[in-house]
Amino acid sequence: MCGRFSLSGVDGRQLQARFALVEPAELAPRYNIAPGTDVLTVRARPSGERQAEMLRWGLVPHWAKSPRLGQRMINARAETLRERPAFRGSLERFRCLIPADGFYEWQRRADGHGKQAYHIARADRAPFAFAGLWSVWHRGQADELRSVTIITTAARGPITAIHDRMPVILRPADEGLWLAPETQGGVLAGLLRGTGEDALAIWPVGPAVGDPRSDGPECLGEDVA
Repeated sequence: MCGRFSLSGVDGRQLQARFALVEPAELAPRYNIAPGTDVLTVRARPSGERQAEMLRWGLVPHWAKSPRLGQRMINARAETLRERPAFRGSLERFRCLIPADGFYEWQRRADGHGKQAYHIARADRAPFAFAGLWSVWHRGQADELRSVTIITTAARGPITAIHDRMPVILRPADEGLWLAPETQGGVLAGLLRGTGEDALAIWPVGPAVGDPRSDGPECLGEDVA
């Protein structure tokens, strides 16, 4: 799964240039983005222009009786998207990018005392994009909620030593295809294979990231234990 990620090393204008946004994204550095919070997403307008929007992390399908269902929908498995009613319609019509510059995973320590947190990012710390899906609950009503989920796939390379899943990180050249409404079927499946694991590096970090209330540079502090 992907339960925490970061977007801390770039500003709004840098993201505008990286993701070809029509306007700069407004955001503060986020070191420990947790489910249930609003996250920056990139969507394509009907004109093809890209806009940034804050959506709630934890997808709430339009047919859900309560927004609480989103608590169980922070991730969507790439292998079963077309089988899950919660994600099937969004895969066809509501695809998005979720900018990040790293994500976290935990591994149980060899001595059995707790878990070690790791920050996984590009070696150059450049931003990238998770493949995401979004939805609208109670469209047009006072309690309308727009929400998003991160698609995951089987872990590869050194990440397998930490966890068996990882978020789908799209290749920059594939981001436009993912957003394009005309992209279908087998092409989408190919995009969900994501980037090569050789583009990623892993750093051990301290325990601060374990508290979702922590959202400062201390979350990226190296583990010195």
